[in-house]
Amino acid sequence: MVRKRGDVVLLAVLALLADGPMHGYEVRKRLDQRLGVLRALSYGTLYPALRALQAGGCITETTEQRLPGTISPKRARVVYEITAHGRDRLAGMLEESGPEAWEDDAFGVHFALFARVAPRTRLRVLEGRRARLLERLEQMNRSIERTQAQLDVYALEAQRHGLETVRSEVDWLERLITAEHHPTPTPTPKETP
Repeated sequence: MVRKRGDVVLLAVLALLADGPMHGYEVRKRLDQRLGVLRALSYGTLYPALRALQAGGCITETTEQRLPGTISPKRARVVYEITAHGRDRLAGMLEESGPEAWEDDAFGVHFALFARVAPRTRLRVLEGRRARLLERLEQMNRSIERTQAQLDVYALEAQRHGLETVRSEVDWLERLITAEHHPTPTPTPKETP
């Protein structure tokens, strides 16, 4: 189960390593590609996550051997590989669809991995996220109503901008939920004679 922000990093790393072994630089580069620049990870976050996964028996590490007689100024690279236990843990983390998967820190990672998740789980996460944001909208509206007379024009506009941002995400979630309820069949590639 994904319980805290650090667990989200573990989930993302395990999902990448499930695709095949790779070294730390490659893990970071692919995480940045998959999660986007706004969620880019530093090496100071990545390597502790790799160490924690290794200590938990979820991944192993091996050092690439240099060919005998070659001189290379680069140090040997460490390659990380997921274990059977790591695959089991990944499967459990991917199926997590409770509140931990809906929160701001975790939702983006879970969403980026939706291709690996069962449709019922995707739907629960999307509906949970929507419910969380609808609660937030209600709180924001009440806050604006209470404080509007006390705020200057820019502070009020900043609150309205936040409100519109949340409304926009709710609309986006509505479209995704509708698509999950009514999936369009994926066209099969036509054979060429």
